Amino acid sequence: MVDGIVIFFHVLFSIALVTLVLMHSGAQSGLGSIGGASGQGGGQHVMERNLDRITVITALLYLASTLTLAKIFD
Repeated sequence: MVDGIVIFFHVLFSIALVTLVLMHSGAQSGLGSIGGASGQGGGQHVMERNLDRITVITALLYLASTLTLAKIFD
């Protein structure tokens, strides 16, 4: 029962992590370019920074679910 729940969240985190990584891009494209011209200020940087934070949190949750699965099936 518990292993099924952990597997579900593991798959969920993996899909979210792939999606978030694909949302990242180079210096002048991707989510950072939403909002207009490049000279408009900090709006671009805030969105990229938040995307970075969400990606790191999702990666840590993915790591935790991987270690939990390793412990369950050991």
